[in-house]
Amino acid sequence: MTHPAQHMAFIGGGNMASAIIGGLIRQGMKPEQFSVVEPYTDTAAKLHQDFGITALPSASPALAQAHLVVWAVKPQVFHEAALPVMPFTRQALHLSVAAGIRTDSICRWVGTDRVVRCMPNTPALVGQGITGLFPCTSVTVADKAWVEQVMATTGQFVWVDQEAQLDAVTALSGSGPAYVFYFLEAMTEAGVGMGLSAEQAYQLAVATFSGASSLAAASAEPPEVLRQRVTSKGGTTYAALSCMEAAGMKASFVKAMQAAEARARELGDEFGKA
Repeated sequence: MTHPAQHMAFIGGGNMASAIIGGLIRQGMKPEQFSVVEPYTDTAAKLHQDFGITALPSASPALAQAHLVVWAVKPQVFHEAALPVMPFTRQALHLSVAAGIRTDSICRWVGTDRVVRCMPNTPALVGQGITGLFPCTSVTVADKAWVEQVMATTGQFVWVDQEAQLDAVTALSGSGPAYVFYFLEAMTEAGVGMGLSAEQAYQLAVATFSGASSLAAASAEPPEVLRQRVTSKGGTTYAALSCMEAAGMKASFVKAMQAAEARARELGDEFGKA
């Protein structure tokens, strides 16, 4: 880590916290540079087993040494979790991975407006995530650079200009892995119905998604062109895509993502009131 601040606190030690901690430890940070508040004994035991970190069962003065506090809690418990933490961490930069909770609520609850809100996704657990980031106006260039360094351990990141855009990020990439898994389910089911084993069908489906994504990432051409390249008039791909178009799949997919965006807005309204 090149940032001079060398101690980090995590409020919540679950999957996303573990993904970030694991990435930072691989980059050279030491277990003693982390304070983690994790009341669940099973999760705390896993942190100790995986990283040698002894979690705190509740907020304590040990948090005062943190230069960066990462909020990896469920949105519905954020306010309750923040109350005992705030007296020790007002001097820190705060990074929230809690879905839907807006910065005005976070700033109020943590007692500072040095807050960056982010929306990661679960491929972060294998270093292949993508995270949307939004900074409050008090966040400095150096603060942003440190947040980038932290989140880069989990994959890629994108800064957005308006906080409302994080609802779109939530709908697109935050919830997005579930859409991929949904398609993988369907492709596997179809493969089994056509006589392949479940293992064969799943391997083919996963490799196809992974390979197509890599091809898209490596290509300067838009997805429409890449799709057209695979689609010969009257061929097998054409038959499949014609069936999808007739079923209104693209329109349904867009509508589904709009529903996810609307729900993200509702979560912010619902859990940000306190």
